[in-house]
Amino acid sequence: MSKLGNLGARLHRGEISYDFVGKRKIWYGISILITITAIVGLAVRGLNMGIDFQGGAVFTTPKTSVSVSQAETYAKEAAGHDAVVQKLGSGGLRIQIAGMDTAKSDATKAKLAKDMNMSTESIAADLVGPSWGDQIANKAWEGLAIFMVLVVIYLAIAFEWRMAVAALVALIHDITITTGIYALVGFEVTPGTVIGLLTILGYSLYDTVVVFDSLKEQTKDITKQTRFTYSDIANRSINGTLVRSINTTVVALLPVAGLLFIGGGFLGAGTLNDISLSLFVGLAAGAYSSIFIATPLVADLKEAEPQMKALKKRVLAKRAQAAAEEELAETRAGADEPEDAAAAVVGPRNQPASRTRGGRGRPSGKRR
Repeated sequence: MSKLGNLGARLHRGEISYDFVGKRKIWYGISILITITAIVGLAVRGLNMGIDFQGGAVFTTPKTSVSVSQAETYAKEAAGHDAVVQKLGSGGLRIQIAGMDTAKSDATKAKLAKDMNMSTESIAADLVGPSWGDQIANKAWEGLAIFMVLVVIYLAIAFEWRMAVAALVALIHDITITTGIYALVGFEVTPGTVIGLLTILGYSLYDTVVVFDSLKEQTKDITKQTRFTYSDIANRSINGTLVRSINTTVVALLPVAGLLFIGGGFLGAGTLNDISLSLFVGLAAGAYSSIFIATPLVADLKEAEPQMKALKKRVLAKRAQAAAEEELAETRAGADEPEDAAAAVVGPRNQPASRTRGGRGRPSGKRR
């Protein structure tokens, strides 16, 4: 068995463990810091919404020697707005300009053709009206809201409302971080981004449900014993599924990283960035929230119950009593140990003051 497989087996059997739940304040602090950073990024820079959401025009040119930076300059001069330019595999350019109506698109197209030294007919133009963009945005938000509601209902029925609340907090955590990264990086938000968000939410929920299922199984009749608190069992559930969560996350991240860094970065396939960034950030955030946020939060909510408080009190009292008895036993064992025997005398024994005579034990002296 490999070292990782052996580690996973030992974690599952409870031979070794890491106290995730006991150190939950650290994880909460890290998540709060990351979330604040994401919110600041959203407030300061905002999201770079694609034309599918705010309307605009997309011009596709044939193969050309014009560079991306030159095309951006030409597009800005022609439209008066910043443009997003991407190099296509065919050698052409995709020029995207937001906030443009039909009347202005014709003039912009003619100006681009003149500056790039090509015919107007060779440039393909696709227009998206602002009303259509608003409809797409509203549908995206509606889909996200429906997804959240269905998740809460399912978890409340399959497990309990506390787990549903914890899972919802973890999902909001993942969405906030992913959208904050989009704002900080400046990647364009397209329908592909929305698809990526819904995908990572489902993946994050899968990891969370795996831990919750193990937790539900191990906490049956928990109040009938006095060995473990709810937090102890929650921590065992995390450790028991830890290696599995790591393996599935790494396997899922590898192809997404290939799309993001190789396809979008080295090969210049910019359209892949729309979905790959949301998948990459979301998968990593989802794995983190399943381990460090959802389950510790469930433990906090459960141990606020009176019966769990009473259980924790009994468990801690029993542990304190066991520790005191062990300390007393060690003290008694130390007191019962015999003192070190005196060192043996080396050499002949001292002779008695009177010498014997003839070996018969009679005292020497004159006879009367």
